[in-house]
Formats: sequence, C-alpha cells, structure tokens
Amino acid sequence: MKKLVAYITTGFPDKNFTVDLALSLKEAGVDSLELGIPFSDPVADGPVIEAANLLALQNGFKIADLLEVSEKIAPEIDTLWMGYFNPFYHKGLDFFLTKAKEYGVSSFIIPDLPHEEGIAYRQMFDEKDIALIDFVAPTDSKERIADIVKDAKKFIYMVAYAGITGAEKSESLDSIISAVRENTDTPLYIGFGVNEKTAKEKAKGVDGVIVGSAFVKILLQEDLTNSQKIDNISTLARSIKELINE
Repeated sequence: MKKLVAYITTGFPDKNFTVDLALSLKEAGVDSLELGIPFSDPVADGPVIEAANLLALQNGFKIADLLEVSEKIAPEIDTLWMGYFNPFYHKGLDFFLTKAKEYGVSSFIIPDLPHEEGIAYRQMFDEKDIALIDFVAPTDSKERIADIVKDAKKFIYMVAYAGITGAEKSESLDSIISAVRENTDTPLYIGFGVNEKTAKEKAKGVDGVIVGSAFVKILLQEDLTNSQKIDNISTLARSIKELINE
C-alpha cells in the first residue's frame, strides 16, 4: 500500500480548524501529516502555500499554536513539522526537538537546510529518536544521492522537479529513483506538483506521495465554509489515496 503524506498550513484559518482537518484527513486515509509552520519567506513553496502562510501570520499565528495542535493530533496521526530553518534557529532547535518528543511528533522537514549543513544537527535528532527528512532532487549527482540517503530515516523526500511547490512540471525521474534504490531501503516519497491529475503517474516506482498545494488551494477558497473545506479536502485525499494504489 503506497502512502499519502498531506501538508496543511498550521493555524489557517485557525488552530481549532487545523485539529479538525487533521483528524478528518486521518479518516480519509492520510498516513502522515505535515504541519506547515507559517513563515514570511517560504522559498521552496509556490504562491498557493505562500498565500496561506502569510494569511496565517496575519491572523496571529504563534509557535504556541503549533504546539497546541500537535499535542492534540500527534497521538492520532503520524505528525511531522515542516518549516524553514529561521524559526527553528531563532527559538532553538533543542526547544523544538524537546517539544516534539514530548508530543510524539515523529519528524522534521526543513527544506532550506542542505544535507551537508544538516549533518551538524544529526546527533540532536538521533538523541530524541526524531527523523530529519532528507531531500533528493533531479539536479543531484549519483554520488551526492548516495551520500544523502545512506543514513536516511523514515522516508526520503524526492523533489519531482527543480522549482517550487504547486507547479505543473514534469521531469524523468528514473535515474534518481534507481540511484536511491541502489543505496538504501528507506522508503522514497515524491512531492512537488502532486495532485488528483498527476498522482497516479507520479506514484510509479516510489513508495508514497506528498501532497500540499492541492489541499491548500481548498483552504484558500473564501466561498466555502470551514466544514465544506474539511469535507472537500478529505474527499480529495481519499481520491488521491485510491489513485496511487490502483
């Protein structure tokens, strides 16, 4: 069974909504949930997730909201924190790791922390038994992929193309998949540009998909009530889970 990881923006439109959505996504078949930490300059994300980030910040998002949401949902669904390095550095990575361990958060995804720089923090993650998710991309050489994945934990995040999330782009990934498979048994998940139209094709040869912008687009629809947003996102998640396992 191929896995589905869902990204949502924490605290948008509010933290109680995030909890309700997370629990609904679990029922819809989502295996792991990325709680996105709103940040003013999300460099790897496209305009959809960037817009949700900025709205969450304008609504007064605080790290305390992330902690409160995580405490409620992590016992129910595998929870990851996805954020840029600045907030982790500013408040202290040890603070976040301690809280993550306390609440049962399994992993961190930090897209602007290169593998080479992340090595300096590996021991901190290992001591808390929390994974720091590794990225591989079409621009990586076979040698670099081998180095990145040799100690990878939980899953490897394969970026589907060079660019930002949510774009409708496609690149041949056969060589990168082969390079990963030759060096590790750690599951390989694909992200960037995965939606109901592309999920089935993108899931070929990998162990799971990561979906973000397709869900956040619904979060941004002002003509929907909160209940309708949750229903629509959960329906989409259920459809994608079925598509990748056909």
